[in-house]
Amino acid sequence: MKKKLVVALSTGVMICSLALAGCAKDAPASAEDPAQTEPGSEETAGESGQEQSDESEVVDNTVSDQEAADEVAALIDVIYVQQRTEDTDAQCAQAKAAWDALTDAQKELVEGEEADPDYFGRDTGDASKDDPRNQDDIGENEILVVSFGTSFNGSRVDDIKGIEDAIQAANPDWSVRRAFTAQIIINHVQARDGEFIDNMDQALDRAVANGVKNLVIQPTHLMHGAEYDELMEAVEAYRDWFETVKIAEPLLGEVGADATVINADKEAVAKALTAAAVKDAGYEDLSAAMEDGVAFVFMGHGTYHTAKVSYTQMQSQMEVLGYDNVFIGTVEGDPEETSCEAVIDAVAQAGYTKVILRPLMVVAGDHANNDMAGEDEDSWLSMFNASGNFESVDVQITGLGSIEDIQKLYVEHTAAVIKE
Repeated sequence: MKKKLVVALSTGVMICSLALAGCAKDAPASAEDPAQTEPGSEETAGESGQEQSDESEVVDNTVSDQEAADEVAALIDVIYVQQRTEDTDAQCAQAKAAWDALTDAQKELVEGEEADPDYFGRDTGDASKDDPRNQDDIGENEILVVSFGTSFNGSRVDDIKGIEDAIQAANPDWSVRRAFTAQIIINHVQARDGEFIDNMDQALDRAVANGVKNLVIQPTHLMHGAEYDELMEAVEAYRDWFETVKIAEPLLGEVGADATVINADKEAVAKALTAAAVKDAGYEDLSAAMEDGVAFVFMGHGTYHTAKVSYTQMQSQMEVLGYDNVFIGTVEGDPEETSCEAVIDAVAQAGYTKVILRPLMVVAGDHANNDMAGEDEDSWLSMFNASGNFESVDVQITGLGSIEDIQKLYVEHTAAVIKE
């Protein structure tokens, strides 16, 4: 009985061995199969071959730090666009989730066409202090405050929200709402901070859905430039949905035909801005700063639009007021006399040895922090210092919107169209 059992077991083992040999023979050899070794190789198709296979899979599935960073950069570039689509919300969330998954070292490697580590990583203030003013239950009367926008949270609170709050306080019977014209900025704030701000179409659709009858648009733009023109076009498509639509003046009012045309708005802005700059610099008045050899340089954005004459008019306004140590410049250098190089020459030739740079912009955002006060060699701060003409160059990173007298001017512009 035992002999039969041994024979049976031996036969079974042989059958299994033959079957395995047949399977091995029938299977096609693959260059990627670690069990298939070259003649003379010390590797076998046993346990060591399995370990080699596992190691190969780990290498194949490993994403380098740069590849992980590049993926995030690509996702940021996707939302760095001016056109909102039905995919925008999901794309914003995807970009932030991918960023959060990076290590600190990987985050430093993020670099794309528009992307960099500062997109998500820079601390620009507490977004929770802001109010996107995208609530419904508007009522019949709405004041829509339209801004280009900024991704700098502190400036958005101090400057844009500051203007909106002032307008709301002056018009308690109206609902103040917000719209930004820069979708790039809207996407940035949404992706990074989870704050949803309406663009023009969204804000106007909201007004229609809420049954608004009387709509007042108050732009916070500096002048009648390209952004203002785009705003006007957007509003035109919605006029028939409201009983009345009125659009108030931007900060500097009407442009005027030439450089000599100045108005009450430009005078008010010139006085308010200069007074704030002098106070922040610690001087009793502008004359005291002048005696100390100080020149104030107010840096605007600049534009190729015909409204660029507004900057020249602001310089004329300063001269009319006797503000000889105040100079107007622009990032874009258009008009030409407002370029950084031209302003450096003008200040130096006038004999001033100290310079204080401050933005001639509603918000102290990217241009103020980077183009004016940044560390790069092409920033205004760096170029003024590099010129070697001045004992000191200081900066005041403060937007126009935080100045109380500027806020009052916007309130007056809103009131003017409401009373029409």
